Amino acid sequence: MHDDRTLVEARLKRVLDERIRPAVYPASVPLDVAVWHAPGEPVPVAEGLAAEPSPTAVGERWGAPWGTSWFRVTGTVPKEWAGRTVEAILDLGFDENMPGFQCEGLVYRPDGTPVKGLNPRNQWVRIAAPAEGGEEVCLHIEAASNPVILDYHPFLPTRLGDKETAGSEPQYTLERMDLAVFDETVWQLVIDLEVLGELMRELPEDSGRRYDIVRAVGRALDAVDLQDVNGSAAAARARLEKVLSTPAEPSAHRISAVGHAHIDSAWLWPLRETVRKVARTTSNMTALIEDEPDFVFAMSQAQQWAWIKEHRPEVWARVKKAVADGRFVPAGGMWVESDTNMPGSEAMARQFVHGKRFFLDEFGVENDEAWLPDTFGFAAGLPQIIKAAGSKWLLTQKISWSQTNRFPHHTFNWEGIDGTRIFTHFPPVDTYNCSMKGSEIAHAAKNFKDKGVARHSLAPTGWGDGGGGTTREMIAKAARLQDLEGSATVRWETPEQFFEKAEAEYPNAPVWVGELYLELHRATLTSQAGTKQGNRRSEHLLREAELWAATAAVRCDEFSYPYEELDRIWKTVLLHQFHDILPGSSIAWVHREARATYAALARELAGIIEAAQRALAGEGGEDLVFNSTPHTCHGVPAGGARPEVIDGQAAIAPRADGGFVLDNGLLRVEIDGRGLVVSAYDIAADRETVAPGTAANLPQLHADFPNMWDAWDVDEFYRNTVTDLTEADEVVAGEGASVRIVRTFGASRMTQILSLAPGSRRLDIDTEVDWHETEKFLKLAFPLDIHAERYASETQFGHFYRPTHTNTSWEAAKFEACNHRFVHVEEPGWGVALVNDSTYGHDVTRAVRAEDAGTTTTVRVSLLRAPRFPDPETDQGVHRFRHALVPGAAIGDAVREGYRVNLPERRVRGGSEVAPLITVDNDAVVVTAVKLADDGSGDVVVRFHEAHGGRARATLTAGFEVGSVTVTDLLERPLADATALERTGGAIAVKLRPFELVTLRLTRG
Repeated sequence: MHDDRTLVEARLKRVLDERIRPAVYPASVPLDVAVWHAPGEPVPVAEGLAAEPSPTAVGERWGAPWGTSWFRVTGTVPKEWAGRTVEAILDLGFDENMPGFQCEGLVYRPDGTPVKGLNPRNQWVRIAAPAEGGEEVCLHIEAASNPVILDYHPFLPTRLGDKETAGSEPQYTLERMDLAVFDETVWQLVIDLEVLGELMRELPEDSGRRYDIVRAVGRALDAVDLQDVNGSAAAARARLEKVLSTPAEPSAHRISAVGHAHIDSAWLWPLRETVRKVARTTSNMTALIEDEPDFVFAMSQAQQWAWIKEHRPEVWARVKKAVADGRFVPAGGMWVESDTNMPGSEAMARQFVHGKRFFLDEFGVENDEAWLPDTFGFAAGLPQIIKAAGSKWLLTQKISWSQTNRFPHHTFNWEGIDGTRIFTHFPPVDTYNCSMKGSEIAHAAKNFKDKGVARHSLAPTGWGDGGGGTTREMIAKAARLQDLEGSATVRWETPEQFFEKAEAEYPNAPVWVGELYLELHRATLTSQAGTKQGNRRSEHLLREAELWAATAAVRCDEFSYPYEELDRIWKTVLLHQFHDILPGSSIAWVHREARATYAALARELAGIIEAAQRALAGEGGEDLVFNSTPHTCHGVPAGGARPEVIDGQAAIAPRADGGFVLDNGLLRVEIDGRGLVVSAYDIAADRETVAPGTAANLPQLHADFPNMWDAWDVDEFYRNTVTDLTEADEVVAGEGASVRIVRTFGASRMTQILSLAPGSRRLDIDTEVDWHETEKFLKLAFPLDIHAERYASETQFGHFYRPTHTNTSWEAAKFEACNHRFVHVEEPGWGVALVNDSTYGHDVTRAVRAEDAGTTTTVRVSLLRAPRFPDPETDQGVHRFRHALVPGAAIGDAVREGYRVNLPERRVRGGSEVAPLITVDNDAVVVTAVKLADDGSGDVVVRFHEAHGGRARATLTAGFEVGSVTVTDLLERPLADATALERTGGAIAVKLRPFELVTLRLTRG
């Protein structure tokens, strides 16, 4: 037989496009349309429904950027349509190729009942099935004219990302507002042909099954009367029945389809628009659940559920019913799908605390999985946090975006820094917007790396970001793929059902140890410095507020613990850790609001701290220093207050060759006439810190124009060009033992204060940059005279080691990485820490010197970038950073100094010293939280971990009468398998493994 495969494939495409798909709606009549444009921000639904609209028509322009237009469509179902299925087709001007990135709408009935969302792939609203004829139709559409930010030519700078700069030009044109007859037989034929055509193209060209499909499709197309598709569709479908009913091979890959609509809590739209995106999507999904008995939809991010409850109670009622029926599934157990690299220890824990508690309180649902499909890599401290929250599984897809190395597993056990292992799955479909295309299903089966030992994978199915979620077309395709020869099998299942099957079939899954590093989007560790500083400072202010409020509540009868305020503030901070806010990859509007929000939170938290400290200090004239760090500092105990004791002096003297020498008997620091540190000498160790022939505190400027994803990416070639900013406008002595350096470069200005305090083993570096560069990357370099094959960077509840070399492509790909408060480099017996108060991105490189064969290990902190998409004014303006160089530092010193630079002492005049609520007798055991229990019982909760990377014994002593002591999970619930504690009164003995995390709940006697 002659090979006519390509002829049939081409025929199928044209007949589908030009004859069969248009016949799905064989008859239509126009609706009457009127519109009211809301002034300013969106209005309540009742106001939009009550507004008086003006006539408009298809073809008219509408919608200023970020505006809201309320359309009213009215009409009458023709009498001759009686017995037919009738739908409204409402096209606001959609581009079908951009679901989730343009205008959207939510349809209401006149009484305010939500019907469903309108999106590019979901433009229909069911009116009657069957129609009687003569029905009056009246629908209202709350239409959002969100501008297209990420267009066909992506990453072009645009002012549309902020309503203050977006202008008022209408963005869209009404395309279609009709009542139409829906021919379900033709629609089903479309699905039949799409499924078979897509499968056919994925099968081997010499496959017998492929030719079975070719012949069946050819026969079906022969049965289609191109002048009467509607009358011949049933006959065409009949010719496909046999080929659609042939069962899959027993060895076929098995896919658990989970209805999904990944909605970024902010990205190319502001937070307020996400509230409406969620309402549209959940309206769609609850409607679809009512129509499709097998369909299951999962939604993560407790914040988005809370938004529905608060802002759309009419939608919330439908959601609650669908949850009760087991069809609408809370997933993930986190407040938002956060970044996991940059949130601090407590913040990462609270993501699970607040997320899981919301689902437990609202629905009685306990999540066993963490659901983070789109997060930009995963810190090595995360597994034990997941476990401590009472969960055991993780799903993500994003690692498939890595540019250099292909991850070797799709299902595996992920081991964190403390040895905790979490069963983890990367969907091999390689998308969190699966649409049930044959190419996607085939890719999942072919791509799955664990063949032969496992057969299950998961496919998150639906359009995200306001694209409307799962569609009826996807469900229809999945029904045909349940058991179809040549394809993987597909079943709608919950995340829990998938993980139970996957874990059962793969009991000895391979292990991956350490961070899950995304070899892409590395610049998210630096972009939008103001947002990152707001996060870091909010985390530490919350630590202080909880510590001092708890202490005051226990010690002072008149002080009330601010439960509601702290709960609300935590949730706000957690929201802003979303993986497009904290990473700096959202539009200008989002970051402008974030900066204002952080400033307001700082004021509120400062008020809580001040009130608690004043209550504790009492009346008097003594200068008390409150120490919020977990270590004693200048004689002030951790979590206590008393006058501080500072020994020694610090002096400044001119340097012979220009510049100055700072000396406090512990460190001697030489700053040359360029304002660069040419020596940082550890006097006790008789050891120089700065590598010979180099200078530290060296600002370096790089060109920074990545190939794609401007705010997200820094490509390795940025290193090929660098300008050392060695020229100084001013190098002068400052107050105390300090030097002030001023530099100008390009259109920017940098001012630094380098200071050495009495009794301190660190050089403090305060940097202010008035930044006005474009597409540049600013770093601060510290070349160290240390031979080290690895370095430590702080992560949640511990630290993680990375190599300084690039032996393999895996190491070379980590040319920009994340740290929290410190980076530490060490030879046996002597090391150096570089600590910071608000930066995350850094790089570490090594070189061997020709002069003396010694090794220079250079640590560079990333300060600022200047990408132009999606915010063309990223980071423009004044920024302030604080770093400190700590020569002679062991890892414990790095931990201690990292806390000190982030938690400076607070001075309050009062009459009484404050004893700590909790004391610990081992500096290796670090307390990350002291607070009152969330349930309002008044119990004291203490969270701590081993921070040095070794085993530790410690005694925790309570500064109050203790009733009982219970080991709990992060949600403050007793752990059934906890080791019994040794206790004498308020003294509790603990033994910790390296980096082990423990939460104790202490009742008050």
